[in-house]
Amino acid sequence: MSMSLEEFAERCRAALLADQGPGGREAVCRLVQEALKDRDFVAAQLPDGAPERKVLYEDPELGFAIVGHVYQGAKASQPHDHGSTWAIYGQAAGETLMTDWIAVTRPEAGKPGQVRRSRDYTLRPGDAHLYHPGDVHSPRRDGPTRLLRVEGVNTDRIERFPYEVEA
Repeated sequence: MSMSLEEFAERCRAALLADQGPGGREAVCRLVQEALKDRDFVAAQLPDGAPERKVLYEDPELGFAIVGHVYQGAKASQPHDHGSTWAIYGQAAGETLMTDWIAVTRPEAGKPGQVRRSRDYTLRPGDAHLYHPGDVHSPRRDGPTRLLRVEGVNTDRIERFPYEVEA
């Protein structure tokens, strides 16, 4: 039987209540990997024609958000972090080339932070990757992709600052 969004959210909630630190985030990352194996769950949460970003669930107590991303074509993002929170990217379809960056300087006083490339890797269907607070990365998608993301806090509600590649 397919997992429902409500069941997935409740399992994430239980993991985060048990451990609100890195261990709880790792447990949620494993739950994302499990959800990505459920074809009916993926089809229901990331359907054709869905927007590039849709908040599917936001926990009223803990504040974490489950977000669906459906990209129709190529798209790339500049290096970024998730402000004061964490995020888990779960690749449901297509591939995302991800670059991790080392923050040389953090953004301050209206100036972007500076980063240096650390490594590149590819997220493929079924992969999930946890980005802790302060981790800087940049995704590139060369074709249609679908992702299931869990954010520690809905990133629409927090301030985030830009980064530039070190000259």
